[in-house]
Amino acid sequence: MSGKSKYNITFDDRDLDEQEECEAVEVREGDNGGRQKWGRQIEFILSSLSYAVGLGNIWRFPYLCYRNGGGAFLIPYAIMLIVCGMPLMFFELCLGQFGREGPITVWKICPLFQGIGYAMFMISFYIGCYYNVVLSWAIYYIYSSFTHTLPWTSCGEEWRSEYCKEFNSRNCSLNGGIMNVTGECIFRNMTTEEEWDTLNTTTSLLKSPAHEYFHNHVLDITDGLHDMGGLQGNIVLALMVAWIIVYLVLIKGVETFGKAVYFTATFPYLILIVLLVRAATLPGYMNGINFYLTPQWDKLFKASVWGDAAIQIFFSLSPCWGGLITLSSYNKFNNNCYRDAFVVSIGNCLTSFFAGFVIFGIIGFMAHELGLPVEKVAVQGKLFIVSNYISSQSSLRIAYPKGNLAKEFSINEPEL
Repeated sequence: MSGKSKYNITFDDRDLDEQEECEAVEVREGDNGGRQKWGRQIEFILSSLSYAVGLGNIWRFPYLCYRNGGGAFLIPYAIMLIVCGMPLMFFELCLGQFGREGPITVWKICPLFQGIGYAMFMISFYIGCYYNVVLSWAIYYIYSSFTHTLPWTSCGEEWRSEYCKEFNSRNCSLNGGIMNVTGECIFRNMTTEEEWDTLNTTTSLLKSPAHEYFHNHVLDITDGLHDMGGLQGNIVLALMVAWIIVYLVLIKGVETFGKAVYFTATFPYLILIVLLVRAATLPGYMNGINFYLTPQWDKLFKASVWGDAAIQIFFSLSPCWGGLITLSSYNKFNNNCYRDAFVVSIGNCLTSFFAGFVIFGIIGFMAHELGLPVEKVAVQGKLFIVSNYISSQSSLRIAYPKGNLAKEFSINEPEL
């Protein structure tokens, strides 16, 4: 008895002892309902790189690198890339390219695992929804930047709180003083011990205009789930724009998407290079870089460091989400997916490493401006970089539209 499989693999299941010679097995690409293909192979590479490179490369990797031993973190990160990241990416690219179907139907190759396909679909659905919300913030910032004075450089009457601080406390901090809420520099010998402690507590609550603008105006964050608040009209409109852009990019499938990635995959690198060149000319840049790269070898003996490295590889390369299977399903049947997996995974990790020079260079500049050590600025965590990195854009003296377009690729997202 002989026949052909779904993938046009000719086989013969007769007893080989009864055959005079083994018959050749032919493997060729099936029709698969006329599924679209990438116009050029570089379109798939750029699409996969765009899929892998995202917000996690810009804000999460530098923070984890600092928290887990600086340059020493690169060792577990590279090992997890080789042991976990690249094999999984290679597997998914092979699976999608061979089956030429999406993450749900491709599991007909093993129906027992078809539930994995549905889980991949749901993960991608939720990720797509919240990523577009983050992009809506960026779109709103781009819109708000087309003014003579950036709105987050001063405390606006509509969204400021009593803790909004506009003045520069660098000179006061360098001389060992603390600037109070009125902008007066207070030294330790000017107060009692109790008043000094109270002043320390009060000043720790002070927020920059950029922080207040982001939390009170853009997000309008409430005190908790008991106060759900209302819809932010500006963000709703920006979110609509984000979804319209997605629709236009995907309107003709990979035909239009493949052309869009020439811009979307390369423009973030241009922005990062512009910011790196400018940040390198600012005072305090090398302090931030030294803080970023200085290894702490003792951290390698902590299991949490290796766990963070593995999580970051999964978070960054995004295997098991279904996206890699979908993208590779538009490849030619005989495409070299091993090469693609290597190029995309290495390119993704190098992007993370490169972004650290931009982020911590700017943090070094911020520490210089505040008159504080870099560790006291960076230790405040990922959400700190959201507002303060935006604030630093006004100090970089780059043309407004370009300077704030850069924020689209560097804004932090909340840790979920």
